[in-house]
Amino acid sequence: MKTRMRFDQYLSTLLEKRKLEITEKHESLEEKEGFSSPAGAAPTEEIRLFNEYKEQANLLQIANAVPERRKFLMLKKFLKMRRNQQVIVRLKKGNQIFEKTGKVNTVGRDFVMLTNAKERIWMPFRTIESANIPTGVPLYSTSHQNLIYDNQLKERLLYRFGETVASRDVLVQQFYEETLLTNLNSWKSLWVKVETEQKVSFGKIEDTDSETLRLSFWKEKHEMDAAHIVSVQSIRYISLLPLIVTRLYKRVFR
Repeated sequence: MKTRMRFDQYLSTLLEKRKLEITEKHESLEEKEGFSSPAGAAPTEEIRLFNEYKEQANLLQIANAVPERRKFLMLKKFLKMRRNQQVIVRLKKGNQIFEKTGKVNTVGRDFVMLTNAKERIWMPFRTIESANIPTGVPLYSTSHQNLIYDNQLKERLLYRFGETVASRDVLVQQFYEETLLTNLNSWKSLWVKVETEQKVSFGKIEDTDSETLRLSFWKEKHEMDAAHIVSVQSIRYISLLPLIVTRLYKRVFR
């Protein structure tokens, strides 16, 4: 219904009505350092539960709409939810199935990296048959694994985002999803064992490009197409001795 009032008259009337409004104070929201307004009218615990449900419902809708990406999407979501927790990953190599166990360290755009007491293992999503949680292992990680103790982190992210994120691998993984080769490129000079569909290669990571991983073993050079990599596994220095002896033996008695 039109009031036929001029703007200044309408504004003064509105301000008078505002003065008469009964306002409720929410001390928990006013005193707490955080966002200026809540995410909804419901209690915070209900909002968090609803957000988790909404994310999973959206994921299922996307997976149904793009069935060829369903496996990647589900694996990525499952592994991100299990970050710093123990998982069992079943790898497919030809007609064989292998199991790898470790804690989820990094989840990238097309791979996951597990760590254990001995090694790091990189696995492309396309080679993963399934992933699960070991029986009897609790579904939580220790608190110290997830916290970054930095009181000025929020301010630096607001005012120097690029510089701050680039300085920490943890933040790079949080804000950007690296590809397998991009992540491996940050591990130059690391000795690794690379399994492909046809062979197993050993060497030190030299560099990578958009499609190829390059290794070197003394004067020998190896190039692996990323499309054929099944897994990449770090090698401890103590494990290098048998490899070096074997190579020297082959050279002497060639």
